[in-house]
Amino acid sequence: MNGESGFPARAIGRLTEYGPDLWRATLETLYMVALSTFFALLVGFALAVALIITHPRGLRPNRPAYSILDWLVNLGRSFPFTILMISIQPLTRLIVGTSLGNDAAIVALSIAAAPMAARLIEGCFLEVDRGVVEAARSFGAGDMQIILRVLLPEALPALILDVAIIGITLLGYAAMAGTVGGGGLGDFAMKYGYYRFQSDLMLYAVIILVIIVQLMQSVSGFIYKRLR
Repeated sequence: MNGESGFPARAIGRLTEYGPDLWRATLETLYMVALSTFFALLVGFALAVALIITHPRGLRPNRPAYSILDWLVNLGRSFPFTILMISIQPLTRLIVGTSLGNDAAIVALSIAAAPMAARLIEGCFLEVDRGVVEAARSFGAGDMQIILRVLLPEALPALILDVAIIGITLLGYAAMAGTVGGGGLGDFAMKYGYYRFQSDLMLYAVIILVIIVQLMQSVSGFIYKRLR
């Protein structure tokens, strides 16, 4: 009984002791997820534009070009994140000067999520009513005008939900990155929870991850409803 009653006290004591480290790890995770989501969306949007232009039902159908782009996107989505992060270490060192830490993880996270972002954005664009696109073209709108002024506004509510999906996926990737040289909550859980056999600290990291996921989903759902 004494051992059982002492566990909460020890857990609270460790939370007080490691609280600053846990807070720093949380900020590092948010930093990695925010920046990698931004870069993934930039690259993903460019890929999605190329896909939607060359798609058989796209603005300038080109089946051979679309097949190549489609294959490249699928190839990028097929790599397990941990293997990808390790395999691109030379590229990561070239870009940020190191293969360890938060900045290095952002490179891998962005590359891992860009193909998924491209596919999600492409799907949203394809869901836009074809009649709206044809109406814009009849008024003389060019391809980029249609993409930016027709497809993007029409698909925006669905895109907001997809951004949340990308962010939540990257949150999980960021936690994995902590086990192979990245920082954040994954690194905290491994260093203080797993290696030191302090399961309560690992639990705290998991609880924070769950809270972040719930907040991201709730915010995206609220924005989606407002836009609809």
